[in-house]
Amino acid sequence: MTDSRTSSTGKRRGRAMLIMAVCALMWSIGGIFIKLISWSPLLIAGTRSLIAAAIIGLYMLVTKTPFKLRGYSVGAGIGLSCSCMFFVMANKLTTAANAIVLQYAAPVFILIMTSLIFKQKLHRKEIITVAITMAGIILFFFDQLSPGNIIGNIFGILAGVFLALMFVMTGQARNDDSIRMSGILIAHCLTAIVGIPLGIPGTSSVNGEEIFFLIILGVFQLGIPYVLYAIASGDCPPLACSLIGMLEPLFNPVWVALFIGEMPGGFALAGSLIIICAVTWWCINESRSAPEDSC
Repeated sequence: MTDSRTSSTGKRRGRAMLIMAVCALMWSIGGIFIKLISWSPLLIAGTRSLIAAAIIGLYMLVTKTPFKLRGYSVGAGIGLSCSCMFFVMANKLTTAANAIVLQYAAPVFILIMTSLIFKQKLHRKEIITVAITMAGIILFFFDQLSPGNIIGNIFGILAGVFLALMFVMTGQARNDDSIRMSGILIAHCLTAIVGIPLGIPGTSSVNGEEIFFLIILGVFQLGIPYVLYAIASGDCPPLACSLIGMLEPLFNPVWVALFIGEMPGGFALAGSLIIICAVTWWCINESRSAPEDSC
């Protein structure tokens, strides 16, 4: 009986990890299509979030996940909404590699936020992680010093800061999946409400191909992956989710390089390697010290 239960648990975990890998790979296609759409960044962000919100709302309806308008879900929604908008703006102004890796520095911003807001003392390994990651971020600014790229890098950092805010808010709600899913739905609704009206004046033309690319972003890069993440997170350990999620910053610039020919500079590549290694190291150590916590 024990062996059967263990085998069943192992199969569920393996399936969840596979779903999480598919989810991360689907997230990673964002850079390609954002680059291929000529619309203003806010219109891209707002329209893809409108499509994603419909899919996530339908999933919550089918699974009977209650919508909770609470302080933590609203805070998470604001954080993720701002992250989505800054991420698209960063993709338009700097390389896709810079945008995604700077956003993925979010765990370090989580450490800083919990220290400043909740007065949690940073331990030595956390201080080391913050210092190494910040050093990696600085390298991005040695690469392409045109005003647009500098602003794009700053937007990438802000995307990471607001993504960290989302994680901090959902973390305070503990393991309440309805708070997390409600926050995601609020985020995409807010992004649509803000992005579409503000983005329309900055968009000069719309064609069928770009609408098709936008549908791909809304359905396959945001909507379905968030549903897959919700399914996977039930059986996939937090550390595995975090590490498998690293496929996104690894593959995002690869797709852009293959299909568009955009290559990050040498300093940015070095910074990317430093940030990904530092965040991975911290996630592993955090899991060992507190297996039940998510990084």
